Amino acid sequence: MLDGKILLTGASGTIGKKLVTALLRSGRPVRVLALPGDAGASPLRDLGCEIVCGDITDRAGLAGICEDVAVVCHMAAIILTREAGDYERVNVGGTLNLLSEARRCGCEHFVYVSSASVTYPRTTPYSRSKRLCEAMVMAQESMPWTVLRPTLVYDEAGAAELYRFWEHLLRFPVAVLVGDGKARKRPVWSEDLGSGIAAALGNQAAFGKIYNLSGAQVVTMEEMAAVLLHRCGVKKPIVKIPASLSLLAAHLVELLPLGSFLSSSALLGILQDADLSPAAAMRDLGYNPLGFEQGLERAGTLPPSRRC
Repeated sequence: MLDGKILLTGASGTIGKKLVTALLRSGRPVRVLALPGDAGASPLRDLGCEIVCGDITDRAGLAGICEDVAVVCHMAAIILTREAGDYERVNVGGTLNLLSEARRCGCEHFVYVSSASVTYPRTTPYSRSKRLCEAMVMAQESMPWTVLRPTLVYDEAGAAELYRFWEHLLRFPVAVLVGDGKARKRPVWSEDLGSGIAAALGNQAAFGKIYNLSGAQVVTMEEMAAVLLHRCGVKKPIVKIPASLSLLAAHLVELLPLGSFLSSSALLGILQDADLSPAAAMRDLGYNPLGFEQGLERAGTLPPSRRC
């Protein structure tokens, strides 16, 4: 295990806070790169980590960010946007900038947090950007790398994708499910994801490898819908809308200022399998994820704004 400071990007969200807390408790010094004005940075500073303001899209502004850093963990990314160019500018360009600075400063390990969406046969602008980033990380030869692929993340505080789906199920008199409901997923409890990332940082056993940080339980979208409705004590029929019709509607909706849940990219994420086995991470990293229903029990009650 490499010693030295760890640089985190994209750490102001729920996963980042849990990761920072775990790293600091283990005695590992942490530096966080946060966007100027990011309100999520203040709680991280209170935890005792170093905060540096900057933007991964500003290559000149990153100068020195990796000084005295042994391990870079790059999590920052645009996930949903109406501006297609943002994926190229932030995800691809930002990763390229950070890779260059990490190499210049002699960092010993670059950990890239990617996405299960890179395995989708039907790509989206987001998944294509993550594929490009993975390729850039793996192509460079001067610095050991590790790629991590989380699946659908959920926790007690929210986790946007899963809870948007949950709210969608509750919105109408019937639970509307896109497609045949057979797409296979492995939702991952946020604390498991954080522990998996932490275990990879500076771990020489992880050099040059790709790991799936997924949950222990495979569930179909229909099974997931049934579990979420039951958890709310709601009984309603599940009505399936053909995928082709849903995608056509989504393309029309994208012309209007409506919610991102109905975007074609979001629907493609629902319709495709993300059944990525965590076996390699369990073997090499000591990763031990919960099943979906176990994680929901751990989550307890929903946040006030999301209660049934």
